[in-house]
Amino acid sequence: MNVEERIEKSHTTIFKAVFPNTTNHYDTLFGGAAMQLMDETAFITATRFSRQQMVTVSSDKIDFQKPIPAGTIIELSGRVSKVGSTSLKVKVDIFIEEMYSEYREKAVSGEFTFVAIDGDKKPVKIL
Repeated sequence: MNVEERIEKSHTTIFKAVFPNTTNHYDTLFGGAAMQLMDETAFITATRFSRQQMVTVSSDKIDFQKPIPAGTIIELSGRVSKVGSTSLKVKVDIFIEEMYSEYREKAVSGEFTFVAIDGDKKPVKIL
């Protein structure tokens, strides 16, 4: 399987409902909760691409473009955006969907860098 096929097969989509226990005093999703969900989505995407042990080494610019209200559905979409020797980058977008309408828009986007490691936690080649 070539790199493009691996990227396509590793594309990861997760849906969540935004409940009050994950929101702040403005009744919108905590930024930290959004970042945790994004890192989890990115980790799954990186692991599905490499089928190796992967660790997060950085999160790049995360843009919070729209607040995510309680009572909405969010879609987290992770896709490998760059592949290096021992590391890769995963772009994650969060889309808001209203539960009872067709309304949908992008709310957050960011990029995460992962490194493949061996049993001794040393970097290893991905491909």
